[in-house]
Amino acid sequence: MVTRRKTLKSILLGAAALGSGSLNAGNFSNFIQPGKRNGNIRHSVCRWCFSSTPLEELCVFGKQIGLSAIDLVGPDDWETLKRYGLDSSMCNGAELNLVDGWNNPTFHDKLVDNYSEMIPLVAKAGYTNLILFSGNRRGMDDETGLQNCVKGLKRILGLAEKNGVTLQMEVFNSKVDHKDYMADNTPWTIELCKRLDTDNFKILYDIYHMQINEGDVIRTIQNNHQWFGHYHTAGVPGRNEIDENQELYYPAIMKAIVNTGFKGYVAQEFIPKAADPLGSLAKSIDICDV
Repeated sequence: MVTRRKTLKSILLGAAALGSGSLNAGNFSNFIQPGKRNGNIRHSVCRWCFSSTPLEELCVFGKQIGLSAIDLVGPDDWETLKRYGLDSSMCNGAELNLVDGWNNPTFHDKLVDNYSEMIPLVAKAGYTNLILFSGNRRGMDDETGLQNCVKGLKRILGLAEKNGVTLQMEVFNSKVDHKDYMADNTPWTIELCKRLDTDNFKILYDIYHMQINEGDVIRTIQNNHQWFGHYHTAGVPGRNEIDENQELYYPAIMKAIVNTGFKGYVAQEFIPKAADPLGSLAKSIDICDV
């Protein structure tokens, strides 16, 4: 029986045979044909969800199934992605953590330093997206959080605009996974976009998180897509595979995204629980390739 794992092993052996175990994008195309895709969705996967898979293996398999990028990858691994002709669809590495963010002036100076260093690096590498987080409330009201975010983010927006980098704030659910997180709903985060008034600040709309906190995912995408610069997926409940064992119907969600004219990336961010994690990844791309 031919399995995905056996196929991947043969691909990796072919890569090694091309020259001392190393390869470049040109060599890569000689021994593997990327999966045929419809071209309506630019597919990516979040690195951390497959952290047990070596990055090179994930790159090789990703190319086989039609990925064009890997999400949440920092500067140390960009060269590996480039060797395989993959983008870093959402760069990270400037944030402090998930709870100490832009809504708290205590962290502004350090965040400004980090992002002022990272933004030019992202641009130099040829990438365009850099993630950031609101941080936790810690008793803070919505309006104060908005004002603090605006004040802090305006210190780096000029640099982002100059370098063609889009800063993207991810929305999280605060019911299950990220208790007390401030950007836990789309209206608050859209208001932040409006106040910043720049094309270089968008929302990373996480479908999994917003299904938990808000629901009404397709209508939200249809009515607010101009504020969304990136999408993440996962199955609800559990954050596992996006197959028939969870409540969201991703083909319809992907069609809604395509119908808005979206040209960015959709990144799989589920935690695989099946015996064959890479098989689950391949199936998720099949599901989302509308």
